[in-house]
Amino acid sequence: MSNLQQRRKPQTDEPTSKPASDQAEKDDSKTLKQQQRSSSVLSNILMGLVWIVILFFGASYLITESWTWGYRGKWTNINTYIPRKELVFSEEQLARYDGSNPNLPIYLAVDGDVFDVSAGLGWYGYGGSYNHFAGRDAARAYVTGCFKEHLTHDLRGFSEAQLKGVQGWKSFYENHHTYYKVGRVLHAPIDPDTPIPPPCKQNTPQKP
Repeated sequence: MSNLQQRRKPQTDEPTSKPASDQAEKDDSKTLKQQQRSSSVLSNILMGLVWIVILFFGASYLITESWTWGYRGKWTNINTYIPRKELVFSEEQLARYDGSNPNLPIYLAVDGDVFDVSAGLGWYGYGGSYNHFAGRDAARAYVTGCFKEHLTHDLRGFSEAQLKGVQGWKSFYENHHTYYKVGRVLHAPIDPDTPIPPPCKQNTPQKP
């Protein structure tokens, strides 16, 4: 009897391991199906978003003949998204970027803020109509239109409306679709005893 019992022992051990293995396979299969369903849902969502973007820009081009619904400004300027360290200039350093050197960008300043206007080479480059603004801070002239006498950052004597005009020009360059801010220019303090720049006889309004 002992030999018969020993021979039957392995047969009693076999059924105990099979159900556990089957259950593990079922669990793995269930998990795999859940992962596949989740992946399919995510793919559908992403595909839906892609089609929304395509339709949005496609409709923009069909209606306005531009990809951005006619908007041209800071957010369509690629330079807005390029991280850069703010540059600090002295007046002498800024003067180097006046468009006379084709190997350097063209910078101008408005009330201390320096902007890269290289994209406006025809206007601000050497020989351009507004080259007198390049390489300097001529904030006063932007408002008065005195392109000879008022090429200075001296804003003394300006009314509140004129100061808002200066801020308007700064906003113009900050939000332009090709120009962008690169830094600041440091000015020496203005001697309060020096006379305020006198009004010019003939002014010329600047075109943006």
